[in-house]
Amino acid sequence: MRLGVLDVGSNTVHLLVVDAHRGAHPIPMTSEKTILRLAEQLDSKGLLTKAGADQLVRAVAGAKASARKSGCEDLMAFATSAVREAGNSAEVLDRVRGETGVDLQVLSGEDEARYTFLAVRRWYGWSAGKLLCLDIGGGSLELAVGRDENPDMAFSVPLGAGRLTRTRFRKDPPRRSEVRETTEWLAEQLAPVARKLKRAGEPDRVVATSKTFRTLARLTGAAPSSAGPRARRVLTDAGLRQLIAFISRMSASDLAELEGVSTSRAHQLVAGALVAEATMRALSLTQLEICPWALREGVILRRLDHTDGTDQSDTGRTGQTGARWS
Repeated sequence: MRLGVLDVGSNTVHLLVVDAHRGAHPIPMTSEKTILRLAEQLDSKGLLTKAGADQLVRAVAGAKASARKSGCEDLMAFATSAVREAGNSAEVLDRVRGETGVDLQVLSGEDEARYTFLAVRRWYGWSAGKLLCLDIGGGSLELAVGRDENPDMAFSVPLGAGRLTRTRFRKDPPRRSEVRETTEWLAEQLAPVARKLKRAGEPDRVVATSKTFRTLARLTGAAPSSAGPRARRVLTDAGLRQLIAFISRMSASDLAELEGVSTSRAHQLVAGALVAEATMRALSLTQLEICPWALREGVILRRLDHTDGTDQSDTGRTGQTGARWS
């Protein structure tokens, strides 16, 4: 079965096409990204602008055409924090559906954490024991812990790398005072969820996913993407602190020149590093493993679990994550 999953995030619209069937390892076939930075296209009232909505419609239509050309039997389309928090999200979703035929579903932050946790569990297997999973996105930070495929606890907090860049930094690079104040503020914001997660007991394995953590790990010496997804990659607290001291003095344009840093995300790398460091400090973590699977893979895996059309999932609180096109 060839499936497409369309992820409308705060920074990009990402189409991933895979060949997969129930019980098998999904094989990536193609991947396409369109940079929209939707979170930066909300007006002073929190509404997605007409220009932003226009770009979103075009990107979704283009992704649908690509998925059809690739032979996808199903397109699962979902949106995360940028669309979720837009005051006119219902109108935007209606427009996307009406003009493209794609039923773009909005995932809650908790569901993001649950789907990502499922992907991490499947990647590492039951031998990993109790997993603690962390994921920094553009708009939010997701955390989940548990021994099963459905985590015992899942949280989403509005501490995404893009959000902090927009709301905490006025200069590029940020002032030292901004970095210091943001670090202190993050500690306060993370304290409540850290207390809850610590009550769950020590995890057997701590795992981080997605682009921000992969980039930070690469910059601290982890294997490049060319080494393949199965190369072991870690991020340590000591390495991260040293990296922050270095990158916090660099402009976004200079950061974009570093190996492993994408131009579209360079401007939010410092904020992402501060979120990562604050989270590790709040949870008393010294090392994270980097998992190549994340939210998109979790959505695909849950879809494959229910190929008979039934929805028995405790993970997918939003129900079906995308609609078949006609």
